[in-house]
Amino acid sequence: MRKPSSVVQEWEIPDGLTLLEALAWIKEKKDPTLTFRSGCRSSVCGSCSVRVNGKERLACGYKPKEGDLVEPIRFAPILKDLMVDQKAAFDTLKRAKTWLESFRSDAVVTPKEEKRTELQSDCILCHSCYSACPVYESDAQFLGPFALTRDWRYIADPREGEPMGKIEAIQAKGVWDCTLCGECTAVCPQGIDPKSDILMLRTKSVQSGYNDPNMEQFGSFGLDF
Repeated sequence: MRKPSSVVQEWEIPDGLTLLEALAWIKEKKDPTLTFRSGCRSSVCGSCSVRVNGKERLACGYKPKEGDLVEPIRFAPILKDLMVDQKAAFDTLKRAKTWLESFRSDAVVTPKEEKRTELQSDCILCHSCYSACPVYESDAQFLGPFALTRDWRYIADPREGEPMGKIEAIQAKGVWDCTLCGECTAVCPQGIDPKSDILMLRTKSVQSGYNDPNMEQFGSFGLDF
């Protein structure tokens, strides 16, 4: 197993360990300065997310193989080794207003409505989709799948009395900037599909009177001569 640095470091680890257990073993036996995050150790908290061979993984649920390259998640300042500053990702949640702003006490949530956003509620804030998103490479202000999928969870909640505020918040650097590549969906350890949620948000945006600003370059018939 290798850890990226200015000089790649390589370690041989005992068989049968998860990546998180291997990191703890290395820290105890080989390199006490090795720094990484961990929490529940059971794929619930999401704090141990890293990249293995270019793909986002939860360290506590991954069994390392010979030659694996372990790296910190992308698009976040590296504090040390595999530990990154996740503030920028959490800030996108604030910008997208991912909470109930105006609670409707008279709203009745049916089993069908609850089921509609049940999966989105399982997000463990691991930042894997944030790290996998290629749009961040060109635009650090993009809200991204991390925030957008959680925004859909609350827009679709019948208890939200003012969904328009959330819809407005995702128009700039948000729902229309996604390339729909599906990388976020591919790496989510909870099986959440941000790509699908973003498509739902686009539909909701159009129903609310918004349009894709990227299409403004075309005329009313789709072409501008």
